[in-house]
Amino acid sequence: MSSLDTPPTEGRPERLTTHEARQRLEHERNARLTQLRALDEAGQEVTDQVTAAQKDAVRRVLTEIEAAFARVADGSYGTCAGCSRPVPAERLEILPYTRFCVACQRHSV
Repeated sequence: MSSLDTPPTEGRPERLTTHEARQRLEHERNARLTQLRALDEAGQEVTDQVTAAQKDAVRRVLTEIEAAFARVADGSYGTCAGCSRPVPAERLEILPYTRFCVACQRHSV
């Protein structure tokens, strides 16, 4: 059992607040936009398959982040899309745009 599968520790909330979720998502979005800008600037000098793949990966994460903002807005953020159980707060702290708990993520791959 990994630390992401363990129940919440004493004193730690089981879920992130809406404010905390939005903050984490904003941070992730800003980091990915910075990455994309850096890749675009580098891409002007060198265009290759690796840079294109990196840009695609960053864009996919940005899409996931935007979907997570929508889940915050509709109240489904933090609920696993696979099993409908709460996604542990520790997992959301690490990967705030995730749609799945660890167990369901393993099955979806």
